[in-house]
Amino acid sequence: MVWRPQSPRFRSFNLLVSWIVAAVAVLLAAAIVPGLTVGNFGEATIDAAIIAALNAILPPAVAALRLPFTLALGFVLVLVLDALILVLASHIDSTSIKVDSFGWALLASLAIAAVSVVLEVILGVNDDDTYTLRVIRRIVRRRAPVTTEVPGIVFLEIDGLALPVLQRAMRDGNAPELSRWVEEGTHRLFEWETDFSSQTGASQAGILLGSNRDIPAFRWVEKETGTVLTCSAPADCAEIEQRHASGQGLLIDGGASRGNLLSGEADEVILTVSRMSAEKQANPGYRTFLANGTNVTRALVLFGWEVIIELVDAARQRRRNVRPRGERGGRYPLIRAAVCVVIRDLIVFGVLTDMMRGAPAVYATFSSYDEVAHHSGLERPDTLGALRKLDQQLGRIARARRFAPRPYELVVLSDHGQTQGATFKQRNGYTLGDLVERSIEAGTVSHLGGPDESDAAAAHAWGEATGRVQERPVAQRDGGDRRAPDQAGPNVIVLGSGNLGLVYLMEEGRRLTAEEIDGRHPRLLSALRQHPHVGFLLVHSEEHGAVALGARGAHYLSDGQVVGEDPLAPFSPNAAQHLLRTDGFGNVADIMVNSFYDRELDQACAFEELISFHGGMGGAQTRPFVLSPVTFPLPPEPIVGAAGIHDLLSTWRRMLQHGEAPTPGLAAEAARSRR
Repeated sequence: MVWRPQSPRFRSFNLLVSWIVAAVAVLLAAAIVPGLTVGNFGEATIDAAIIAALNAILPPAVAALRLPFTLALGFVLVLVLDALILVLASHIDSTSIKVDSFGWALLASLAIAAVSVVLEVILGVNDDDTYTLRVIRRIVRRRAPVTTEVPGIVFLEIDGLALPVLQRAMRDGNAPELSRWVEEGTHRLFEWETDFSSQTGASQAGILLGSNRDIPAFRWVEKETGTVLTCSAPADCAEIEQRHASGQGLLIDGGASRGNLLSGEADEVILTVSRMSAEKQANPGYRTFLANGTNVTRALVLFGWEVIIELVDAARQRRRNVRPRGERGGRYPLIRAAVCVVIRDLIVFGVLTDMMRGAPAVYATFSSYDEVAHHSGLERPDTLGALRKLDQQLGRIARARRFAPRPYELVVLSDHGQTQGATFKQRNGYTLGDLVERSIEAGTVSHLGGPDESDAAAAHAWGEATGRVQERPVAQRDGGDRRAPDQAGPNVIVLGSGNLGLVYLMEEGRRLTAEEIDGRHPRLLSALRQHPHVGFLLVHSEEHGAVALGARGAHYLSDGQVVGEDPLAPFSPNAAQHLLRTDGFGNVADIMVNSFYDRELDQACAFEELISFHGGMGGAQTRPFVLSPVTFPLPPEPIVGAAGIHDLLSTWRRMLQHGEAPTPGLAAEAARSRR
């Protein structure tokens, strides 16, 4: 069948309503902003038309400039231009609109954007997608978009969303777009299981690059080289990608990476942490967002509104004494607003641009649900609100497919889920680092915690884009200075990765055995394994190999022998397999500490101050999903490990674009090797 893309067309009624809304917004903004004067409604309609005409001409010219730090400079320039457009409008039609100064013009442009957003929500009419797609198509024509009948594929990742949470959201109306795909029979859901390190760094390495070996957690120490690595620092993500890239990335041969930690060996990137150097250069990936001046003012207005929403939600939780309750102060409201509004919209525009130019494969990560869940809870009202807004954006992407120069298939997936519960410190009044420090014979402990991959990546992205990233010592920053403490520094480093703790004894440049740990710190293993909020320890015995230790038993992983109560019983049936694999990593900690998991209450505890978390095992954090077209073949066996997802997604891409048949036994092979 010949693919014939449609052209986005303005609908007369919606265009008229949008014009009236713009006129009312100008009129109301004049009533709010003292420095803006507008005549009657009829004159406001003329002013709205002038502003729209200038917006169609000037911002695209600015967006076409090759600017270093395109995002930051483009944002500022377009914001300034929005104010200048009002000034120009006042000169063109000085009898009906008057702006007293540039400052008032800037404030008035924000007021117009705010009123427009409110009116569009009330009236339920917004033809902005039509205008957006027309602008995008006009811009990408300069790059000679690929027109072909060979389908493209778009992978949309919802960071941190577990299958059972999604199923309830679809049932309860919190993900209506995704629910409709399943109800109409175009897509189907299935589950996969993460590796032991159930966090985005390990999962995306497996999904995008095909291997996540030697990534034991979100942050870890490499004892042989004396470095600390974290899955959010640009330099460290670049190092991870260099180690794991093999020319078989999911996005090779013309793919695009949007909002990911790793690039999947894509040709084009925006907001991709491992390739953050692209943010310092002229990056055309932002051009379509900046080409519509209202996008910048709208983003700033919605950013401010999201901050207000967060402050109200946090106050409501405190007033109702909701438990568990996370820390929501400091810069978190700004991080939430950035992830839920600005970064989300930039990624959506990036995906739409990729589709309109005919990119063969796109992988985009949306972190808004994950970010809000960490601090608010898995299924609290504000968390589900973030999911609903994201669901709307996925629908926007789906509707745009008919205008693309090639047909597209959509796959929605998650990289891990989350589990909920009061933190280790909230339950005990002290941290895991404190427990370790009072259980060792001598020495000092450095406990490194900090942001998760969502807000850390957002902060790094903005810092790199603006040139403001500063290196600080390891004790002050989450792995920013990759030099581990020397002999004069702490003797023990304790890291938190959700409900997975890593204890590195820095007395040797290698991993200590359980016997050596007992000989040097005889109270340490006992104190950890007997703690009521610790589920198991992974250590390596000189005599028995890898061992999982619990309060009332041990599981010898090499031969499967269990003495006493099996500490892995509350966890995945594949837990022993996961731990045995991780024990073989060169970067595994001397002691890997996984929190308890209560099956009855479905709760565990993080060693960071996050009430919903991921990183280890226990609960829905290891239960991500894939929502795929029904025409795509399913794996014959359940997929265990992110490398298996890489094989499956790569197979689908080859099937679509090269006519290759699916590989039999794909999931079983991936489960055995998981590279």
